[in-house]
Amino acid sequence: MSVRTTYQISGMTCGHCVNAVTTELTALPGVRDVQVDLAAGTAAVTSDSVLPIDEVRNAVDEAGYELAGIDA
Repeated sequence: MSVRTTYQISGMTCGHCVNAVTTELTALPGVRDVQVDLAAGTAAVTSDSVLPIDEVRNAVDEAGYELAGIDA
């Protein structure tokens, strides 16, 4: 079973932003796929199970951006 969750991310403005967020989220345990939409300011993450929100927030912070919300 896989879970797909869309996170709202603020501060992304370019392709480098997309790459940084994708890299950090992909490194989380259990993540299978990450699709970042720069225009929408979102990252859709497919994972083996629901990811702990603190881990997601830390990954986004590490990339230099802010987790602004979740669209379940």
